[in-house]
Amino acid sequence: MNIPDTMKGVWLTGHGGLEMLEYREDIPVPRPGPGDVLVRVEAAGINNTDINTRTAWCSKDNQDAADASWSGNSLVFPRIQGADVCGSIVGIGKTVDAARIGERVLIEPCIREANGGQLTAPWYFGSECDGGLAEYAVVASRHAFIVNTTLKSFELASFPCSYSTAENMLTRANVVATDRVLITGASGGVGSAAIQLAKARGAHVTAITSSFKAAEIQRIGADETLSRDEDLKTYFGTDTIDVVIDLVAGAGWPALLDIMKPGGRYAVAGAIGGPMVELDIRTLYLKDLSFFGCTVLEPEVFGNLVRQIEGGRIRPLVAETYPLSEIAAAQKSFLAKKHTGKIILTL
Repeated sequence: MNIPDTMKGVWLTGHGGLEMLEYREDIPVPRPGPGDVLVRVEAAGINNTDINTRTAWCSKDNQDAADASWSGNSLVFPRIQGADVCGSIVGIGKTVDAARIGERVLIEPCIREANGGQLTAPWYFGSECDGGLAEYAVVASRHAFIVNTTLKSFELASFPCSYSTAENMLTRANVVATDRVLITGASGGVGSAAIQLAKARGAHVTAITSSFKAAEIQRIGADETLSRDEDLKTYFGTDTIDVVIDLVAGAGWPALLDIMKPGGRYAVAGAIGGPMVELDIRTLYLKDLSFFGCTVLEPEVFGNLVRQIEGGRIRPLVAETYPLSEIAAAQKSFLAKKHTGKIILTL
């Protein structure tokens, strides 16, 4: 296959609004290093992390956004974002098996190897390095996972970021079949993924979502749904939930701990309801609760996720698709939060 010198893609030119996303057709095509593969991107998903990076949401000091990347360091611009990537390998570095050419792959978004070396702290694909919002992307061969399935590429692009985040939360919290699990923010990409993956483990799942999305959330596997304004302590009583998978935080956060059983496990990977919460430290230690902040994927998580996909135990939830050139419209739709599942960009 002839690889062109330039490609279509989206540059993030700085922190700010949608005006910082620049669609171009003259971006240099990246070249794989010795241990890398070159992926022809076929579809890429919209996710909170890419938007949070653009807006510098992760920064604790929004004055200069010097800590606004996934790793807490300054971002280098222009940057090609995009962590949810499905595509086919079209080029390889000199130490990569030539048999990999032609494989359809999902890219693991948590990067532990780049530029021919092991990283001291993991990167996020599309943050510390260029990602998949372009026709071509380079990644270390170990992070490109072959996937054997009849699912379309735009469907597969719904999996990498959200589903690996959800699987990582369930792994860290050691969710098993006997657990009663509460999932907040259940209609989003990670929340809807967590429902399916928790059910695949045999757990009983209660999902918190908007009332108009309840039927869809039950259809994908939730045993019961609650509206966002439900009084959790009245509904559950105290000491009834084994595991909380939280993506919301915010003002209602203390009730999540009140309803957990002694010895319960709390895993968090988002704060769409607000990052500042009030903690009565006595609840934490008197109930022997375990807290898990979940960002870096455990080493086994992405491979386990691919096996779940190939086994048909989880399915994609694609709400909308847009061409890459309409990324601004896609992100506007994402931010409106009217959808269930993922919004996908196609190339």
